[in-house]
Amino acid sequence: MTVQIKVYSDYVCPFCLLAKGPLEEAIKGKDVEVEWMPYELRPFPNETLRPEGEYLQRTWQQAVYPMAAQLSVPIVLPRVSPQPYTHLAFEGYQYAKEQGKGTAYNDRLLHAFFQEEQDIGDVDVLVKLAGELGLHETEYREALETRRYKEAHEQALQHAWHEAQIQAVPTFIIGETKLAGVRSKELLEQVIRDEARKQSSLGDLEGMACGPDGC
Repeated sequence: MTVQIKVYSDYVCPFCLLAKGPLEEAIKGKDVEVEWMPYELRPFPNETLRPEGEYLQRTWQQAVYPMAAQLSVPIVLPRVSPQPYTHLAFEGYQYAKEQGKGTAYNDRLLHAFFQEEQDIGDVDVLVKLAGELGLHETEYREALETRRYKEAHEQALQHAWHEAQIQAVPTFIIGETKLAGVRSKELLEQVIRDEARKQSSLGDLEGMACGPDGC
């Protein structure tokens, strides 16, 4: 049976970029289905962070850059100041997902921000990135400007906050197991195997019932 994996992330979370590699390695050759789920760390009108601020500088020097070096992932603290809100980027994700390009879109946005320092809160930048993926630029721009996917995105956030009870990103929900933070390929593989076995055991019991003569 296919193991369902949901990955909750935000495009301004560097650890979400760093978590991609181990996950991609862990799922190779396995019967899994991965869905990236929106989560805004600082939704409008909350203030976003500034790269020149002490908090971000300290976090990157003490945690992000060392982990990126360990994982061999190129990454920079983007100089976009203040950091962009991500609601429009996520509304664009809803459009991309409808076109069958949700995962590619998610990857492109993370790389655009953390490796190219592009302002992913700017509509023109988002349209350009969508076009690089082969998405229809005029349709995509119209979707953002009319806020066509605003409700779908807000529903996704409500799910993350209240149903999945996500409190930090990245968070993986693999089958019934929840893991927060960047995780190793080995741990992710183990959880996937455990969940697959669990689903297989439940499948063996499917259809069992009691009759008039007993169970």
